[in-house]
Amino acid sequence: MKTLTNILWWLWLPVVLVILWWFASAQSTNLFVPPLQKIVESTIRDFGNGLLLTAMATSLVNLVLGLLIAILFGVIFGLIIGETRRLRLILDPFIHFFRSVPQSALVPLIIGAFGIGAEPKIYAVAFACVWPIMLNTIDGTRSVEVGVRQVSRVFGIPKMLYFRRVVLPGAMPQIVAGVRVALPIGIVVMVVSELFASNMGLGFYILNSSSTFRIPETWGGAMLVGVIGYFLVMVFSLFEKRLLSWYFKSAAR
Repeated sequence: MKTLTNILWWLWLPVVLVILWWFASAQSTNLFVPPLQKIVESTIRDFGNGLLLTAMATSLVNLVLGLLIAILFGVIFGLIIGETRRLRLILDPFIHFFRSVPQSALVPLIIGAFGIGAEPKIYAVAFACVWPIMLNTIDGTRSVEVGVRQVSRVFGIPKMLYFRRVVLPGAMPQIVAGVRVALPIGIVVMVVSELFASNMGLGFYILNSSSTFRIPETWGGAMLVGVIGYFLVMVFSLFEKRLLSWYFKSAAR
C-alpha cells in the first residue's frame, strides 16, 4: 500500500502536465509544435508495428550493459584508490580532468575508434557513467570510520574480507548515490551515441524522424526517452530503499 502511495505521489504531476498539454496544443497549427494527440497517435502506431519496441530494446540493452561495466570498474577502482592515499594523490588530477570533459563530445571519437556497432555505444555509456560512480566510491571508502579500520587491523582480517565486509558496506550509500547520478548521464549518452553512424535505437529513430520532417514521431521519440528516464529513476529509487533499508532506518533513529 505504501509503495502504491509513493507511485501515485510521483505520477500525479506528470499526469496533470500531460492533460494541460493535451488541451493547450489541441488547436495548434505550428508545424514544429503539433497537437499532443498526433504525437500520441504516431507513437502508438510505431509501437504497434514494432518500430519503437525494437529501438527501445536496442537502446536499453546498450544502457544497461554500459552502466554495469561502469559500476564494475567504478566500484573496484574506487575502493582501491580510496584505500590507497598515495595512489589517490597521484590519480586525483587525472580523474577530475576526465570527469570534466563533456562526455557527449567524446562519442564521435569513441565511435570512430571502435566502429559503428553496439560495442562503441556501450563503451561511450560506460565511460560517461564510470566517473560519478568512482568518485562517490572513493568518498564512501574514505568515510569509513577510523575506529572500524583499526579494529579490522588488530584482528588481522584478510584484505579481501576487509574490503567485502567492512569497506564495501560502509561505502555502499555513496556508491548507490553515484549510480543514481550516473543513470541520467547514461541515458543522455545512450541517445547521443545513436545519433552517429547508427541504424537502430531511439537516437536513430529521433534523428531519422527529424531529418524526414516527421515532427510528431520526433516528439514521440524524445518524449519516450523522458518517460524511460523517469521510470528508471523511479524503479532505482525503490531498489535503493530496499538495498539500503538498514541505512535509512539508522538515519531515522
